[in-house]
Amino acid sequence: MSGPRIALVDSGGTNIGSVTYALERLGATARLTSDRADILAADRVILPGVGAAAAGMRRLREAGLVETLHEVQAPLLGVCLGMQLLFDRSAEDGGVEALGLIPGDVVAIPPAPGVRVPHMGWNALEGLADDPLLHGVAPGERAYFVHSYAAPGGAHTVATTTHGGVWSAVVRDGLRWGAQFHPERSAALGARLLRNFIVEVGR
Repeated sequence: MSGPRIALVDSGGTNIGSVTYALERLGATARLTSDRADILAADRVILPGVGAAAAGMRRLREAGLVETLHEVQAPLLGVCLGMQLLFDRSAEDGGVEALGLIPGDVVAIPPAPGVRVPHMGWNALEGLADDPLLHGVAPGERAYFVHSYAAPGGAHTVATTTHGGVWSAVVRDGLRWGAQFHPERSAALGARLLRNFIVEVGR
């Protein structure tokens, strides 16, 4: 697949390599960058992330990328921690001001009998909205999650998952999307979502 210029934001996440390989398997090439001009010139921007919210935001601030991400006019996809950082705040690390690109807060998944925290493993997607990022994805298909914090379902939720409560699995606000799960580790569903992001969104 040849196609749009994809900027993969160098957020320091350990999933950067696996996201890059997942895109390469689709025939797409992403440029790993922390350069403002590169990011703003891209046709698609992906914000990956694994780890803690405070460290993720510190990395973005030190690289001068907070303002840059606010300036992005192209479709933007946050993955895992990258999705959580799109919101206003995260309860992690005692409370972290995040990017504020999607309204709402990220909260801790409460422990309960039979509810493992962190939520780690394959879980079904539910409540799918009609959204180009989800074209070809059927309710009940399973994606791979690893997280202890999550965004409750809300106005910007386009798919949910259930793990001791109903949480946002995919969110959208305008040209900003987020996937709480790891598409790069979610087999055919993840490949479909990434292909949709490259080909379908922003048409």
